[in-house]
Amino acid sequence: MAANVGSMFQYWKRFDLQQLQRELDATATVLANRQDESEQSRKRLIEQSREFKKNTPEDLRKQVAPLLKSFQGEIDALSKRSKEAEAAFLNVYKRLIDVPEVTIKALKEKIREYEQTLKNQAETIALEKEQKLQNDFAEKERKLQETQMSTTSKLEEAEHKVQTLQTALEKTRTELFDLKTKYDEEITAKADEIEMIMTDLERANQRAEVAQREAETLREQLSSANHSLQLASQIQKAPDVEQAIEVLTRSSLEVELAAKEREIAQLVEDVQRLQASLTKLRENSASQISQLEQQLSAKNSTLKQLEEKLKGQADYEEVKKELNILKSMEFAPSEGAGTQDASRPLEVLLLEKNRSLQSENAALRISNSDLSGRCAELQVHMTEVMATAAEQRELIARLEQDLSTIQSIQRPDAEGAAELGLEKIPEPIKEATALFYGPSAPASGTLPEGQVDSLLSIISSQRERFRARNQELEAENRLAQHTIQALQSELDSLRADNIKLYEKIKFLQSYPGRGGSSDDTELRYSTQYEERLDPFSSFSKRERQRKYLSLSPWDKATLSMGRLVLSNKMARTIGFFYTLFLHCLVFLVLYKLAWSESVERDCATFCAKKFADHLHKFHENDHGAAAGDLWQ
Repeated sequence: MAANVGSMFQYWKRFDLQQLQRELDATATVLANRQDESEQSRKRLIEQSREFKKNTPEDLRKQVAPLLKSFQGEIDALSKRSKEAEAAFLNVYKRLIDVPEVTIKALKEKIREYEQTLKNQAETIALEKEQKLQNDFAEKERKLQETQMSTTSKLEEAEHKVQTLQTALEKTRTELFDLKTKYDEEITAKADEIEMIMTDLERANQRAEVAQREAETLREQLSSANHSLQLASQIQKAPDVEQAIEVLTRSSLEVELAAKEREIAQLVEDVQRLQASLTKLRENSASQISQLEQQLSAKNSTLKQLEEKLKGQADYEEVKKELNILKSMEFAPSEGAGTQDASRPLEVLLLEKNRSLQSENAALRISNSDLSGRCAELQVHMTEVMATAAEQRELIARLEQDLSTIQSIQRPDAEGAAELGLEKIPEPIKEATALFYGPSAPASGTLPEGQVDSLLSIISSQRERFRARNQELEAENRLAQHTIQALQSELDSLRADNIKLYEKIKFLQSYPGRGGSSDDTELRYSTQYEERLDPFSSFSKRERQRKYLSLSPWDKATLSMGRLVLSNKMARTIGFFYTLFLHCLVFLVLYKLAWSESVERDCATFCAKKFADHLHKFHENDHGAAAGDLWQ
């Protein structure tokens, strides 16, 4: 049996479980890293295949499709084989890694390996978190740049639109003024032309009247001539010369009458033609006047619309003034580049300021994420350290219990009692003793005193090392607590800075045509910013201020004293002890007064009793005689 145990021990020693566990741990870590790398490479391969499908022609994609499917099948088969092999390895690893080592050195190595593994895991998690934060930051930076570009383009478009409207308004006013001038000139010319036509018409009428009068005169002359001819025909005795004269006179008068009639007809035609031209001119003037009035009404409506647009954009000067103020306040040029920066446009300064704010915000977010990651890592490390400390305390308690068992075993031997066998020694102590002294250790019932002392020194040194390690972990825990508090204060300051930065972004987003964003970070800081700008809270603050101002001076003093006492821990402590001292003093004074009155009352009662006893004892006969005399 002893030979079997010795051979088993030699085999177990040659087996070197500790080294095997280290190799298995290293292999498991490598497998885990390879799994992560395989997943990442697989994602990249999928993205590359998608890009290949997008960028490759249809015929080439059809030719390559069978080859890709075969490669994909082989890769899936290899992945399946790898997963099965890894599962089998992990199964063996789980069964072998939990096999306990029989020495304290193995426990120390296991603790060291655990710490190294946790450190590697923390570094891996930190790297993954940093990569994720960098990706998020790049995405947020891209979105912010797009928002800035859209904001700048919309601002430029709005300014260009305002300038266009102003130019159109000025042009419309100029055209309206020219149209009014032209309309007045045309009205004046038409009036002058109508006046000239009326003058010509009056002259023609006058000429027609003169012609009519001449025609009437000629008719009268003709009638008189006819009358004279009749008279001449009656006078047959007249000479032939006179007849010839009368005939000539008559013919001349007829010719003159015909000429006058033609002139009268011509004048009548001229009058009709002038009247027709006057009617046509009036119609043309009326149509032109109506067209000019329509154009004037259209120009007036356009002018009203432009004036309404100008009224709607009446805050352009105010916005321009605010932008100039903002430019002078936020984008003031430095001393070295005064004239150069002063001539630069506001859009360039806004872009530069946005870039600086973006870089500042990015730096703050990165520092915030780093601090959050460090805080989480410290919390996880603190939890692990506390768990390790608890395990070590449990191990120390078990070792102390084993040590007390050994002491209880060795004490009867010193006192001369019966010997006890090795059956009462715990198994861990026996294994440690066998491993420490080799297979040639005595198999008798008792342990040599030198071996027990060596074992006690080993256990005591181990206990001291654990105690020192525990103290180091407690110091690290306290340092982590201080670090967490500092990080919390820094997070509060960063939160306040982010709220101020969101206020600036809100000011930049207040321009017309600005689209709102839906970022979670901006929504969170938007809620905090709106809470700061809550009108009900500001109204309640104003009401409290008004109530405070309406208080009397002693009420203000009482309120200030109460706020001072309640806001300071030292003041609250002093106030508490001062109140307690006053109450105790009042209680003592009242107790002293009550005690004095009680003593006085007791003294009076005692004196009255003594006086009554004295009278009863010494003056009873005198009192009886006095009473008898009184009755007599």
